[in-house]
Amino acid sequence: MRDVAVVGFAQRQMKDFDGSPTCVEMLVPLFAECYEQTGWTRADVGFWCSGSSDYLAGRSFSFVQAVDAIGVIPPVNESHVEMDLAWALFEAWLKIQTGEVDTALVYAFGKSSAGVLRRTLALQLDPYTMTPLWPDTVSLAGLQARAGLDAGLWDETAMAEVAHRSLTDAERNEHALRKGGSSVAELLAKPMYADPLRKHDCAPVTDGAAALVLAAGDKAREVRERPAWITGFGHSIDPMSMGTRDLTRSGSAQRAGAAVDLAGVEVAELHAPFSHQELILRRELGLGDDVRINPSGGALTGNPMFSAGGIRIGEAATRIWDGEAGKTLGHATSGPALQQNLVCVMEGRA
Repeated sequence: MRDVAVVGFAQRQMKDFDGSPTCVEMLVPLFAECYEQTGWTRADVGFWCSGSSDYLAGRSFSFVQAVDAIGVIPPVNESHVEMDLAWALFEAWLKIQTGEVDTALVYAFGKSSAGVLRRTLALQLDPYTMTPLWPDTVSLAGLQARAGLDAGLWDETAMAEVAHRSLTDAERNEHALRKGGSSVAELLAKPMYADPLRKHDCAPVTDGAAALVLAAGDKAREVRERPAWITGFGHSIDPMSMGTRDLTRSGSAQRAGAAVDLAGVEVAELHAPFSHQELILRRELGLGDDVRINPSGGALTGNPMFSAGGIRIGEAATRIWDGEAGKTLGHATSGPALQQNLVCVMEGRA
C-alpha cells in the first residue's frame, strides 16, 4: 500500500447565502486556499473528485457546473460521488493507491437553505414503504432518541451534556454557526422541538462547501512537515428499511470501526447530526473517556450537507498538523439514523 496523507483542508459553513450564488462561487475561494496551503497550482493536482446531490441543488448534473471552478481547459482527470465529501476522499485515496496519480483534490458543496431539508432528505428512504409517508429526518432521529431513552441507554442529561460540550468547544471554531452561551441546566429547560429532541440536539440547517488535499509519499512531505498519514479506512452500511435494525445501535459503525486500528486514538471527530447519535457512535467505536471528541464543536454547531463528514476528517487532520495529537479519527455518516458509516484513521508518524 502507498503512504498517502491529508495535506490540505479548507471549509465554509454559513446559515445561508445572500442572493443565490452558484456552486462555482462557493468553490473558487476554497481551491485558492488549498493552493496557498500546498504551494501547488491546478497543474499539480492529478485527480479531482466531488461530492454533491442533484436533489439538494434542484437541478440535473449540477456537479458538472462545479467543474468550472477547476477550469476545464486543458481537461482534468475528474470524478463525482452522489455522497458526502468523505466518500469522495475515499475514491481519491483508491485512485492514488493504483499508482495512476500521486495527488488529488476532493471537494463537496450543498445549499441546504434552498428548500425544506427535512423533507428533501425523505427522498433517500425506501421508495415503497417510507418515502410515500414523508417522514422527516428530525422525526426519525426523535424515534431513535426515544428508543434509547426508553431502553435506559442514555437520558436527557447525557444528551444535553453532549450539546453543551459541543457549543463550548465551538467558541474556538471560526466556522461554527452555534457557539456557547448555555449551561446543561439551561439547555434542559429549553422547550421540545421534536420530542424528545430540543433544537440544540439537532444540527442546524447549514449551507457550505469544503475541500481536502491528498498526496502520496514525498509529495506529502514537501507540503507538510507533519502530514496526516491515512493508516486505515473502514466503511459499512445497514439495511435501508428502518424496521429491520435496532435504532439504538449502529451495526455499520461498529463494523467500520472493527476494520481499522483504533488503539491509541487521541482525538475523534464524529459526524453526529443529533446529540444522542454521538453517544451511539462512542459506544459502537469503543471510544473511551480518554479520547477527545469533536474539539471543533462537531455537526451540532454546523452541518453543511455533503461536506460535514469530510469536514470531520479535515478537522481531525489539523490536529495532526498542529501537533495536538499523534493519532486521530475522522468519521462520516449518511442516511437516516446512522445507516451508513465511514471512518478514517490518521497518524502523524515520520
